Amino acid sequence: MEALCLLHILLAWCLSCFELVGAELQEQAILQAINQELRVPGWGDANNSDYCTWQGVNCDGKIPDDLGSISELQILNLHSNQLEGPIPASIFVPGKLEVLVLTQNNFSGELPEEIGNCKALSSVRIGNNHLVGTIPKTIGNLSSLTYFEADNNDLSGEVVAEFSQCSNLTLLNLASNGFTGTIPQDFGQLMNLQELILSGNSLFGDIPISILSCKNLNKLDISNNRFNGTIPNEICNITRLQYLLLDQNFIRGEIPHEIGNCAKLLELQLGSNILTGTIPPEIGRIRNLQIALNLSFNHLHGLLPPELGKLDKLVSLDVSNNRLSGNIPPELKGMLSLIEVNFSNNLLAGLVPTFVPFQKSPSSSFLGNKGLCGEPINPSCGTLYDDHKAYHHRVSYRIILAVIGSGLAVFMSVTIVVLLFMIRERQEKVAKDAGIVDESINDNPTIIAGTVFVDNLKQAVDLDAVVKATLKDSNKLSSGTFSTVYKAIMPSGVVLSVRRLKSVDKTIIHHQNKMIRELERLSKVCHDNLVRPIGYVIYEDVALLLHHYFPNGTLAQLLHESTRKPEYQPDWPSRLSIAIGVAEGLAFLHHVAIIHLDISSGNVLLDANFKPLVGEIEISKLLDPTKGTASISAVAGSFGYIPPEYAYTMQVTAPGNVYSYGVVLLEILTTRLPVDEDFGEGVDLVKWVHSAPVRGETPEQILDARLSTVSFGWRKEMLAALKVALLCTDNTPAKRPKMKNVVEMLREIKQN
Repeated sequence: MEALCLLHILLAWCLSCFELVGAELQEQAILQAINQELRVPGWGDANNSDYCTWQGVNCDGKIPDDLGSISELQILNLHSNQLEGPIPASIFVPGKLEVLVLTQNNFSGELPEEIGNCKALSSVRIGNNHLVGTIPKTIGNLSSLTYFEADNNDLSGEVVAEFSQCSNLTLLNLASNGFTGTIPQDFGQLMNLQELILSGNSLFGDIPISILSCKNLNKLDISNNRFNGTIPNEICNITRLQYLLLDQNFIRGEIPHEIGNCAKLLELQLGSNILTGTIPPEIGRIRNLQIALNLSFNHLHGLLPPELGKLDKLVSLDVSNNRLSGNIPPELKGMLSLIEVNFSNNLLAGLVPTFVPFQKSPSSSFLGNKGLCGEPINPSCGTLYDDHKAYHHRVSYRIILAVIGSGLAVFMSVTIVVLLFMIRERQEKVAKDAGIVDESINDNPTIIAGTVFVDNLKQAVDLDAVVKATLKDSNKLSSGTFSTVYKAIMPSGVVLSVRRLKSVDKTIIHHQNKMIRELERLSKVCHDNLVRPIGYVIYEDVALLLHHYFPNGTLAQLLHESTRKPEYQPDWPSRLSIAIGVAEGLAFLHHVAIIHLDISSGNVLLDANFKPLVGEIEISKLLDPTKGTASISAVAGSFGYIPPEYAYTMQVTAPGNVYSYGVVLLEILTTRLPVDEDFGEGVDLVKWVHSAPVRGETPEQILDARLSTVSFGWRKEMLAALKVALLCTDNTPAKRPKMKNVVEMLREIKQN
């Protein structure tokens, strides 16, 4: 019986790994495959399609009662399997069960009181179901409980104080249920609590002072409830607090000036309450605010404090629907990271400061302020605009002379350029009239050599069409240190990616056989995360490498272009899979003694399923990058990815590849460019990350908040991956791990 019950779990795990398309046929195939391998007693003929009659196979979509008889069961994960019915009390027998994951199913009924019997339980995740009733008080028996997530159910009653007996509790998530009452005072005993998420319920009363005793708390989310007290002056006694979400309640009183002491806050949500008074200027001291500052839909009055301009990391500012007056302070131009603003429906007046985030915002972000004028509301400010112009007419005489002098210099430069252009145009016209320029030669260069390695593509690829595609800038996809990539559409309809090498060693052209042998060898490299050449073309002194076309572009485009689009949905599991895929590709290259010359996010291609493939693997075999240049980037690749030791060794190495990969991993974690003016002069992404402790920033503040704030699990995985990136980017090459070890570390993060 124990073996059959164990099989239940195995089947549930197997089935959850497959898509639901043709689910019944897939289930049958899986069961038959298991039977063929294990010869399970009671299953009879493996060809019998009526698997629901097999012993131990349950087709009613419910958890079998006898599952609890597995005395050695430690982990039960049935996430997202369309299971239904009640959670059987029989699975909560005293035993070794440590982890219970039943999320995203259709379970109904109440959570059995017998859950308190499983003293070894450390993680309970039952969110996104249809559970009803109250949390049983026996939950207090689980002394090992670390995570408890029951969000998005139909649970009700009061939040039981017995959670306070779970001294190891790190995360408590009861969001989006029907809980009523107050937060138990005893929660102040939870010294290990890091996240308390009670949003989307009907809780009321004051924010209990006892909660402020939870010194490790970094997220307090009680938004969308009926709390009607005030914000405690001592709120920042929680020194590790990073997320304070109190919006959509009935919280009254003033925002305490002590709020400025919450030095590590990343997000402050106070919108949709009945707060009064002014905006405390001390908020400007919260220099780490990044995600949002939301004070909208309150009864705040007075001026906007200029100190808000010190929040240079803030992305979203919303002070709409209050009674704020005066001008928008020009000091707000210091908010360099600002993307979203909303000043609407206040009593603000004057000229909207000229600031890109303001001008790019929709006019609705400023409407409802009768005294405001200027872009983006209207192009003119009337009298105010005339006064503004008059001011500029009163500039000093020296400035006028300087401007005139500069203007003359620019005019002379432009004139010279135009004259040179006209002379060149005339010379080309004369040459063309004389028959010197042969248009047909330019459009159809003579192909010296070329072939396609893939048999089923030889008829579909036209080499002349390949060459012509690279002569048009409109076909250009990207440009790197060693090559420019073009899109080439064949007459047959086949789409290729063509890489034109920038600095071809002439000896390669003259020794084509060696080049062809290298390309043929690389075309047979068998790894899913490497871009293999499928052919080549040589004409004049130009070499073109042919590859399959990748519709989703590069990792750089995904991170730094797609993420700016409004419809972009951040997804950490996908990014982790990409990081692992790139690491696996590089580990394979090192295994076959190939050192990559230019590892960067721009050289990671994404196929239709966003599987990553490392490109430019041919470069190290075809080019000698040290010839004809003294630029370190020619030896080591793209700026921002270059290991520090390359400056004096001028030689690419495997540890150098690991460093460059570490930069890519930091890009994935932070969504920051490898080189950015925001880091400061002489500071790249690696230095910016490594110097975070000096700036007083925590590791959490380095991560892309759009990802790390989605769930505790995502943030935990991202922090673990950050440690790997820090190892990879160590200044000392000998201290960096090998790529195969990087793969192992990242796989472990994903599995755990």
